[in-house]
Amino acid sequence: FARRINTNKSKMKLALLASLIAGAAAFAPASTGKASTALKADFSNEIGAQVPLGFWDPLNVVDGEDQAEFDRLRWVELKHGRVAMLAVVGYLTTYAGVRFPGAEDIPAGFAALPAIPGMVWAQMIATWALMEAANQSQENTPGVKDGWKPEFIGDFRNGFIDFGWDKQSDEWKLKKRKIELNNGRAAQMGILGLMVHEQLGNIQTILPLGPQ
Repeated sequence: FARRINTNKSKMKLALLASLIAGAAAFAPASTGKASTALKADFSNEIGAQVPLGFWDPLNVVDGEDQAEFDRLRWVELKHGRVAMLAVVGYLTTYAGVRFPGAEDIPAGFAALPAIPGMVWAQMIATWALMEAANQSQENTPGVKDGWKPEFIGDFRNGFIDFGWDKQSDEWKLKKRKIELNNGRAAQMGILGLMVHEQLGNIQTILPLGPQ
């Protein structure tokens, strides 16, 4: 029993370390030279700098960076948040027992990784590659509505899908962008917590309604 506890603690430490390394690598500023005369940009009024922490950058990741680099980092954060929201929904759905036809025997969580057939892995990787290529601004792609430009980095409507966005006020749009950013931040912490608790072996404690 003691050996199992130590093993679980080791797994948790490795999971946390891997997440921290991945996060640091994703948000690390690009190693490009900067002119000494460049003015320091003020990001304190950007989306995401809100109560209770305001503009919070304890590692000084954007210290001395220009607006273009900040926008790149913001897109990285937004993208990770979108992926994390899908990950949380996917984890909870499969943990509840929902499966595609033919995948009824695939377990949930980490146990699914070795149980997924090789051809399914190939299909998933191909799908991820297509999504990565398609989910970006396509204003210069033939066939996209002439004159369409994204309103912000991460705006992938491409002159096709709108859902009434253009009819809304700037205040409403800003509110929705803040909601998406904060939901993505919460989802990143949420999927990390689910992964850690699964490795600790007590996922049933926080998800008591799932299969036992």
